[in-house]
Amino acid sequence: MEKFISVFDMFKIGVGPSSSHTLGPWRAALHCMQQLREANLFHQISQVTVLLYGSLAKTGKGHGTDMAVLMGLLGEDPISTDTSLITQKIEAIKSNQFIQLNGTHGIEFNVETDLLFLKEQSLPHHPNALQLIVTINNAQFNFTYYSIGGGFIEEDANASDAWNKLNASDAWKEEALASDVSKEEASASDIGVKASDAREEVTEVPFEFKSTDELSHWCMKTGMSISEIVYENEKAILSETQINAQLDAIWQTMLNCIYKGCLTNGVLPGGLQVRRRAFDLNQQLLNQATFDNQAQWMELIKKGGQDFRYILDWVSCFALAVNEENASFGRVVTAPTNGAAGVVPAVLLYVQLFCNKNTPTAIRNFLMTASAVGTLFKTGATISAAMGGCQAEIGVSSAMAAAGLTELLGGNQKQCLMAAEIAMEHHLGLTCDPIGGLVQIPCIERNSMGAIKAITAAQLALQSKPDFAVVSLDKVIKTMWNTALDMNAKYKETADGGLAIQIPIALAEC
Repeated sequence: MEKFISVFDMFKIGVGPSSSHTLGPWRAALHCMQQLREANLFHQISQVTVLLYGSLAKTGKGHGTDMAVLMGLLGEDPISTDTSLITQKIEAIKSNQFIQLNGTHGIEFNVETDLLFLKEQSLPHHPNALQLIVTINNAQFNFTYYSIGGGFIEEDANASDAWNKLNASDAWKEEALASDVSKEEASASDIGVKASDAREEVTEVPFEFKSTDELSHWCMKTGMSISEIVYENEKAILSETQINAQLDAIWQTMLNCIYKGCLTNGVLPGGLQVRRRAFDLNQQLLNQATFDNQAQWMELIKKGGQDFRYILDWVSCFALAVNEENASFGRVVTAPTNGAAGVVPAVLLYVQLFCNKNTPTAIRNFLMTASAVGTLFKTGATISAAMGGCQAEIGVSSAMAAAGLTELLGGNQKQCLMAAEIAMEHHLGLTCDPIGGLVQIPCIERNSMGAIKAITAAQLALQSKPDFAVVSLDKVIKTMWNTALDMNAKYKETADGGLAIQIPIALAEC
């Protein structure tokens, strides 16, 4: 049975600019180092070489993949690391040609020779592949990871083979026996008893669903809303207090990102000289009004009225703000990816400020309903642009936001799923062709477009009768996957086609 996909899998706190090219490789390096440490082999490491393949190699520089892997090797947690110090830490590694693995074990590391972008090579399982070749006791072990979108990672069979070899080695046994780690700690390590990894071990939940039909079945059988179905599943893992606290933390991170993006001026990093627009738009819409905190800022926005153009501008501003922060290696939440991180928070803040749905319960329900739709796409298709183009990111995020919004505005379960179908139907075939391999053009504006489409999809669904709909969400998910399979590879986050080759901008590294 497949592992349960939690709302906290779909919404992960991390660092921009890309969930598949930044957060995924970061987590892969972190995971590898963590397992070596738990196996009492960490201090025997003498060398680490990182190989990046396929899309990770072709657009890795623009996405900060090299930075992410190094931060993972350092043992930095993407949830809590001080993002203002990332550049400083990376420059120290480069200048010193030395890295402190997990911050405790130093080895020589030359970025030019030990972190390689193999642009002409790919691994078969997924376009986003990386290998960590670790030298332990003069023997090399190859750990292969795939970053499959949304910050999700998978280990290749080679990783298991490597662990089997390590576990069978005399050196490992001697080290384990000599270790001063207590038996209790060793036992916990062996069985993976860690609170943060609890979700990874869960396969059975009360209302399992892999398709829209299965989700609809549970809703009809129980009479529960989509958010209630998700909530009951989460309770198989966490307490209600834990669930609520984590959902609140997800939303607060999203809101902080919007707020910071609206208050930050300047030019985005990377060489394209893209000017931040959320700052100017925020000042213009508020008529240069002053405020001291988030609460005052939100009140000022609400006082501006309900004019259609005013609301439209704010939704665009919210989405721009998030993805400008994402492009600046800021802290964002995958929704379901970093490149599409602005859609869900923009729509959620819209419904709070302009539809008066601003209770903690409403916010949590929005997130849970949105995550259910994201799960359907991840299970039935993909949320990776390297596999399916931008339809797999902006399209999915728009569908997620549309469903969450529909529930908060009083829509029933069928209308929520209809809204998700409408939103994705009008993103089908959307390519991923970032200029310079950066998550900036056209990615940032696409978040604004995805948010507006989500609101339109919700309104259409609320005024419709789903029983008469010709196209179901399951059919759209299948269509999206078939479209992804048919799509030329140059339109899948490689910067080899589309806008990426039409704009004559030369970058030193992209």
